[in-house]
Amino acid sequence: MAVETNARAHAPQTSDRLEIEFLFLDLTTCTRCLGADRSLESALDVVREVLQATGVEVDVDKVQVQSEPQARALRFVSSPTIRVDGHDVALELRESSCGSEACTDGCGDQIACRVWVHRGREYTEPPVAMIVDAILGHVYGGAPRGAPEPAPFELPENLARFFSAQTGSAGSEVSACCSSAAQESCCDAEAKADCCGAGTGTGEDCGCR
Repeated sequence: MAVETNARAHAPQTSDRLEIEFLFLDLTTCTRCLGADRSLESALDVVREVLQATGVEVDVDKVQVQSEPQARALRFVSSPTIRVDGHDVALELRESSCGSEACTDGCGDQIACRVWVHRGREYTEPPVAMIVDAILGHVYGGAPRGAPEPAPFELPENLARFFSAQTGSAGSEVSACCSSAAQESCCDAEAKADCCGAGTGTGEDCGCR
C-alpha cells in the first residue's frame, strides 16, 4: 500500500482536457496545409491510447482563416499553424514560398508559408514526432520549455496582402494589390478609386505601389 501511495505521489500531473487548433489558409492546393493536416491526424492516432488511458479529452478545432479581422482575432502569424492549449508547436517562425496558386496576394506574388524546424532540421510539413512531443508535453508538463511569451500582435505584411486580395476579389472598390495599411495611407479617401485603381489584380493599375 505504501508503494502505491509513493507511486501516485510521483505520477505526472495531467490535464483532463486538451485544446488543439489547426489554422490554415487553404486545404485544396497548398501542400503545406495539406501536409500539416495529415501530420496532425497521424499524431492524434499515435497518442490516442495514451490520452484515453490518462483520461484526457481532446478538442480539435480546424479553422480556415478567411479575413484580416479573423486573423487578428486568432493571432494568426503564419499558415499553417498548429497550437496545443494556445501554444504554437513550432518554437520558431520560418517561412518560404510553397508554390501553391492559392497562396498568392492577388497580384501573382507568393505568400510565404511556414517551414517547420524540428531537432535542427527544416521540414515543409510538421513531423509527426514534433506534434506528438507537443501534445504529450502539455499533458504531462504544461507549456514546452523554450516557448516564448506572447508578444503584442502584429499581422504580418504578407498575410495583410493576402487578405486584402481576398477582399478585392469579393468586389472591393479598392485594389487587391495593396495591403489595407498601404491603401489607408496612399491617398485621400475621396481619391481612393483613382489612386488605387479598379482592382484588376494585375498590379499595373495600383497607385499604392
